[in-house]
Amino acid sequence: MKGATAMAGSGKRRVGVLAGTVLSLVTLAACTTVKDQVTTPPASPSTSAKAGFVPSAADHDPSTRIPGIVIDIYPSGLHVTAPQRVAYDHSPPIGGRHDGYWAACNGAVYPTAVRNENMVHALEHGTLWIAYDPDRVTGAALDSLKARVENKPYTMISPYPGLDQPISLQTWGHQLKVDTADDPRVDEFFTALTLNKYTYPEPGASCDALGQGLFDPDSPPPFDPSPPGPDAAPVR
Repeated sequence: MKGATAMAGSGKRRVGVLAGTVLSLVTLAACTTVKDQVTTPPASPSTSAKAGFVPSAADHDPSTRIPGIVIDIYPSGLHVTAPQRVAYDHSPPIGGRHDGYWAACNGAVYPTAVRNENMVHALEHGTLWIAYDPDRVTGAALDSLKARVENKPYTMISPYPGLDQPISLQTWGHQLKVDTADDPRVDEFFTALTLNKYTYPEPGASCDALGQGLFDPDSPPPFDPSPPGPDAAPVR
């Protein structure tokens, strides 16, 4: 009987050890799964989408794949002197003849609308310009657009009264108009065209403020909403 009792006790201990081992393995597997889920999340759709719009030597202008993009070709280096106006063919303008002094464009947030001819010169230097209708873009939407520009070189934002859509994005020869600040095409435009050396005439040109008497960002020349007269210079 003692032998039988000892064998029974030994069997119970083996079963207990086996059960404990199985439990430990199950727990370890569960912990590993949770850890894997935390440390290796799937790529977000927005990140994957933006990756397809990065320019390269083999893909100079990925913006051509953005729905609604407008692309035009302009000669560079054509200048006027204030108060001479230019008969632009897009609103806001996206290229062509412009003032000899560029608008300051190193993260410039303009509270008022600025003269077109100066803004276009900044585009020639590689700047991305966000224009918005101040009557329709306010609050959080406006704050999100400003955040894309503040402290970012070769960017600027300004109100543009009378804009036909709430938001318009410009680089040299490129334009995209959207209804909302969170439109996914805004990210695509920024990815494809921010300092894309293949798409603007003067890589390396300055965006620094020129100062009083030239272009003062604290007191920029104002936007003129009236149509250019017959004495306006041609855009090309």
